[in-house]
Parts: sequence; structure tokens; C-alpha cells
Amino acid sequence: MVTCEGNWSSLATFALLGFSDYPDLQVPLFLVFLIIYSITALGNVGMIGIIRINPKLHTPMYFFLSHLSFVDFCYSSIIAPKMLVDLLIEDRSISFSGCLVQFFLFCTFVVTESFLLAVMAYDRFVAICNPLLYTVAMSQKVCALLVAGSYAWGTVCSLVLTLSAIQLTFYASNTINHFFCEFSSLLTLSCSDSLLNQMLLLISATFNEVSTLLIILASYVFIFVTVLKMNSSSGRHKAFSTCASHLMAITVFHGTILFLYCVPNSKNSRHTVKVASVFYTVVIPMLNPLIYSLRNKDVKETVMKLMEIKISSL
Repeated sequence: MVTCEGNWSSLATFALLGFSDYPDLQVPLFLVFLIIYSITALGNVGMIGIIRINPKLHTPMYFFLSHLSFVDFCYSSIIAPKMLVDLLIEDRSISFSGCLVQFFLFCTFVVTESFLLAVMAYDRFVAICNPLLYTVAMSQKVCALLVAGSYAWGTVCSLVLTLSAIQLTFYASNTINHFFCEFSSLLTLSCSDSLLNQMLLLISATFNEVSTLLIILASYVFIFVTVLKMNSSSGRHKAFSTCASHLMAITVFHGTILFLYCVPNSKNSRHTVKVASVFYTVVIPMLNPLIYSLRNKDVKETVMKLMEIKISSL
């Protein structure tokens, strides 16, 4: 273990390498990420607005979807603006406190999204498997508690990891081979023993991923069995169509995270890790509103009505 004597973490500064190893691509990447982030912000804020405007969308499913859009917008906004600035300037530094704040907020919203997707799977399970009990089982109070619990657990997980990182010591100047303050990249720069931090990260990530995937898998197993027992083909089609968007969002989100954490932590895989990280930190928040809006009749009808009102007012 490297000695940390004479080094103060409170004065530490980190340099985010980002995509600096591709100098000719800095401007093109800036334009691409700017377009993606603009679509993300417009899509997620627009989705929240559409759900609030249309009374037909004041249901538990859309209540959860509005919070999913809010979470997507938040954790994308924590990463994308700093990444965009770093693509245009040479000074890519971030303070120790700034790095921890970025990680804390990002981790909070990512864990929250993971549990929100599980809550949405449970909502579909109740709606399809126990439709007569749906209004009772998914009352406003229950929905609010499920959402609050998702935010609370995301905050607790993030707080535990962030507080553990505060105990570490870093040199005055450090270089992070990433475009944001990713926790494992941060741990590799510590000059004190980070074994406990690594264990906390492993336990937290494993518990969150396994528990949410089990809830999702169990919900959809029951949904699949129930749908197969339906006599009406139109009923089966309607049930599957209501789940299709959610299944697509789950596959993209969890598939990317599982792929990211299965990649070996070696120098040869750092580019792959960055690309996968870009996908789940920047691209997925853009895809979710597109997935739900393009496959949802009520959302598309609301958008068309708003466009007609806007055109008629011109």
C-alpha cells in the first residue's frame, strides 16, 4: 500500500480524461452528445408535461413513468453538461468535493431508476393478474410509498458509498480515465486501503441488481402465464402491448449495466467501458421517452392534440 503521508484529500483535484485520446473527434462528439442531451431533456420534460396535462394518463402506470422521466432527466443532466464542456476545453479538472457530489447524485438516481423499473413491473403484474384488486392494491398512497421508497433506497445506497469514499486519502493531483467520477475509477486512485469501499460497492451493486431483476422476472413470469390462459386473442395482444415498452426499457437498462460490469477491468477494455458507460448514462435517458411515446397510443394522441392546438393558434 502506498503511503499517504503529507497528502490531503480535501485539496485533491481530479482530471477527467474523457475522450481526450481522440483529439480529432472532440468537436464531432460534442455535437453528437449535445443533440442527444437536447433530445433527452425535451423528451423527458415533455413526457412529464404530457402526463400532467392529459387526465386519461392520471393512472399508477403513468405516475411511475413520470418519475422515471424525471430520474432520467436528472442523472443525464448530472453527467452530460460537464462532459460537453470537457470536450471543448483543455482544463478538465474537478475538485474532490465536486467529484463526490457528482457521484452521489448520479448513484442516487441510477439506483432509483433500477427500483422504479421493478415497481413498474409489479404494477403490470397487479393490473394483468389481479385486475379486480388493482384500484385497491395500487392506490395513490401505495404508489406514493413505492416511489418514495425507491428514492429513499437510492439515497441510502449512494450516501453509504459516498461516506466511505470521504474516508479515503488521495494525492493532490489525480487523473481519472473516464468522463465522469465513476466510483471504481475513483478507488483506483486512492493511496489508502480501499478494500472496504470495493466490498461495499460489490455488495450494493449485487443486491440492487439481483433484487430488482428477481422482482421483474417473477412479475413477468406470472404475467406470461396469465396471458397464455386468456381465451381472447385481442386480450392477449392488449396485455402484451402494455408490457412491451416496459420490457424494452428494462432490457436496454439492465442489459447495458450487466454488460458493463462483466467487462474485465483491463487497459484493453477501457474504451469498451467508456462506450458502454456513454450508452447507459447519456443514451438510455434519451431512449426511454421515445420507447414509451412511440409505442403508446394515449401519449401519441396527446402529442397530436397539442400540435393541433399549437398550429391553430398560429
